[in-house]
Amino acid sequence: MSGVQFGTSGARGLVSSMSDAVCYAYAQAFLRAVAPGAGTVVLGHDLRPSSPAIAAACARAVRDAGKQVLFVGALPTPAIAYHAAVQGAPAIVVTGSHIPFDRNGIKFYRADGEISKQDEQAMLDAEVETATLATATAVAAASLPAATAEPAQAYLQRYLDVFGAQALAGMRIAIYEHSSVARDILRTILEALGASVLPLGRTDEFVPIDTEAVRPEDIERAARWAQEHTFDAIVSTDGDADRPLIGDEQGRWLRGDIVGTLCSQYLAADYVVTPVSSNTAVERCGQFKDVVRTRIGSPYVIAGMEQAAAEHGQQAVVAGYEANGGFLLGSDIARNGAVLKALPTRDAVLPIVAVLGLARERGCRVSEVARDLPPRFTASDRLQNFATDLSRNLIERLTHDAVQAGFLLAPQSGQPAHVDTTDGLRVTFTNGDIVHLRPSGNAPELRCYAEASTQEAAEALCQACLARIAETMRT
Repeated sequence: MSGVQFGTSGARGLVSSMSDAVCYAYAQAFLRAVAPGAGTVVLGHDLRPSSPAIAAACARAVRDAGKQVLFVGALPTPAIAYHAAVQGAPAIVVTGSHIPFDRNGIKFYRADGEISKQDEQAMLDAEVETATLATATAVAAASLPAATAEPAQAYLQRYLDVFGAQALAGMRIAIYEHSSVARDILRTILEALGASVLPLGRTDEFVPIDTEAVRPEDIERAARWAQEHTFDAIVSTDGDADRPLIGDEQGRWLRGDIVGTLCSQYLAADYVVTPVSSNTAVERCGQFKDVVRTRIGSPYVIAGMEQAAAEHGQQAVVAGYEANGGFLLGSDIARNGAVLKALPTRDAVLPIVAVLGLARERGCRVSEVARDLPPRFTASDRLQNFATDLSRNLIERLTHDAVQAGFLLAPQSGQPAHVDTTDGLRVTFTNGDIVHLRPSGNAPELRCYAEASTQEAAEALCQACLARIAETMRT
């Protein structure tokens, strides 16, 4: 009834709907249905103004459940998840990731990683007593304990031990800091790996960076900075730093699914798991033993990685990524006499280090690091304030009407040659173009993913499809 519900990554809703009681109830449901035996719970948050109050409600829930709170403060989600895994403890992370400013969310982690869809349902089925909350202000006023610095150091050491202090030596990297919770620790990590860092664009106002649909102003900003400064690459993350944004020396942002393919190559992955929306270059490059396609959302990628690991054994290197660039490592990897431990949750730092390291190893510019991949290009965007039910009804209608689907999706691309309904509606046309529609799992948006043989064609395909749909809805 609150409107706060699970999407592709955590429970999310309007800040105005995320009352103390609702957040308290979600945290209590997690502790009762998913992590009843835990003695300590790791708790952290991003830099949204609403996050500390939500974290306070969650901390109250943890204490009322008779458990200890290990508060880590404002840190990247993957850093919090990694520390929780090392501690063998569950975690609660307050973050809305990239969604608009008026929303927020809560992510939950078992001691062994992200919760599953089954865990989500168990939480939704749980009965939680909130009568102990005398007033709303009782939770909001609850003080958060002092944050420990240990998780940040462990996250830094994770990369320094494996890649070494000279991994990025001689590289000058710009960081678009904005309001990312990783803006300080990312600089520390890159400098520890030998790079010199140029910080840019820091702000205390929250910026909703969506790495799948980069804002026009951020495209222009990166290009302008490339003209004003000299750097080998520009990097950034979304709000909670589980999705990377990587640009070349000219300030041109790389697509997240290309970043995922490059990171998989850098780590010499055997088996790659990625959602159905990702670029088909991962199959066409022929460098992996198998590529498994899933529904969109990290729980599905994790389930696919677990199955691949079970089928192929501990010697196989299993990795996963999403079209937003967030990279998940399903296997331990030995490198440079150290071990990069598995981290089966989205991470922004690993793909950033991988793409920069790959360019350095190959002796090429970041703009050239993907030159050996098949020429397949993707674009994505969305119609905002597009009700989820409306999205689902549209997709259902187009799934059963090939003529209308061809007209709305790509009338210049030939006939539909293959239809995939793994997640939404993904149609491959006779000329090789691909258009994919699905409702967002995090907000009232209709997302469109397009793939073509050139970047310009992919972008035109995506924008034209959304324009036709918007016009159809108006009429």
